[in-house]
Amino acid sequence: MRVLSYFLSRMVRHGTMTVTGPDGASRTFGGEGPGPDIAIRVIDPALDRKLILSPRLAFAEAYMDGGLEFTRGGLRDLMQLYQVNKARRRRSAAEAGWRRSLRLVRQFAARNNPIRARRNAAHHYDIGNDLYRLFRDADMQYSCGYFPRGDESIDDAQIAKKRHIAAKLMLRPGQRVLDIGCGWGGMAIYLAKTSGVEVLGVTLAEEQLRLARERAAAAGVADRVRFELLDYRKVEGAFDRIVSVGMMEHVGAGQFDTYFRTVSRLLKPDGVALIHSIMTTRSRSHTDPFTQKYIFPGGYVPSASETLAAVEGSRLWLLDFEVWRKHYAFTLRHWYDRFMARRDEARAMYDERFCRMWELYLTGFESAFETGNLAVMQLQLGHARDVVPLSRNYLADETLRLAGAEAGTVS
Repeated sequence: MRVLSYFLSRMVRHGTMTVTGPDGASRTFGGEGPGPDIAIRVIDPALDRKLILSPRLAFAEAYMDGGLEFTRGGLRDLMQLYQVNKARRRRSAAEAGWRRSLRLVRQFAARNNPIRARRNAAHHYDIGNDLYRLFRDADMQYSCGYFPRGDESIDDAQIAKKRHIAAKLMLRPGQRVLDIGCGWGGMAIYLAKTSGVEVLGVTLAEEQLRLARERAAAAGVADRVRFELLDYRKVEGAFDRIVSVGMMEHVGAGQFDTYFRTVSRLLKPDGVALIHSIMTTRSRSHTDPFTQKYIFPGGYVPSASETLAAVEGSRLWLLDFEVWRKHYAFTLRHWYDRFMARRDEARAMYDERFCRMWELYLTGFESAFETGNLAVMQLQLGHARDVVPLSRNYLADETLRLAGAEAGTVS
């Protein structure tokens, strides 16, 4: 296992990682500082060769295929070990140059035209609604929950997220709202029920569309909430409010100017838009090969600087900017625990390899939000600088009104 040993000797300094190869020989790496203590056994003798082209992808696929197993610790420990050492590692000039070249290739691959965007959405969201029912909250929210205290249940955190976003939109009955990337319809239905607005939700995932329409009918708001299978770039009309939650990550590298110009075109002169997205603290980033291949093909997480540059190009005012730092880590922890509690059901739907892939996905992102370079940002936008109050004090009244509407009372 010479290649694996080379990578680990350079990567692991803090914590320890013991590797036992197919021949039974073991070697321990790290020990220079505090960190997790894990041990793995490599079963696949071809892993060493596969690591040469793409170490992280090869390692992930080895776990998915049963080519390695943990004998001490587990995936969460591995992800923590990776983040602890990643934060302290300095790359050589040659390695930095190689990574820049890879970044350019992956950013090009993440460009999403309408045809590719539809295919990419189907890859992740059309795999079956029953899977998502296993570990989502009751409203099927598939984005970061809001944890003001940090110990909320996943259901309470997702209600708090919807309430917080709705408060920033300052909704009034009769307004027309566009929900870009509406998911299974939870946000659109919430806005209609609590604020009496009309909502158009657009998605590129047929399974999401079908269930969203069913849920709107069951909630008694089908006369005010409409869902369409439509690329956001094809939407026409004018809207009082625009909301987009967890969609910008799927826009693709090089498409943010188009995204915000579209928001600008569709938003009325006195309108308000709220964009909720994952962000990276790196000035330039790329989607890792495992996520690109198996989880979110075409996905790309922008930095705040990339995002704000695109906002400036759209001539929209940035009315408010809020960063949620560890909220998604809490969300993913809930999702992982709930997924593992019903893992046997997921395996019956798919197979063992699929379950291992989702374990990697959930734990990897949890670690990235807990100690890595990911967070969540919320941008409040408008054509005019004074379409919202000059301070955030109004949020308290709006939040109280929405909480009353949720409970069926008048506030």
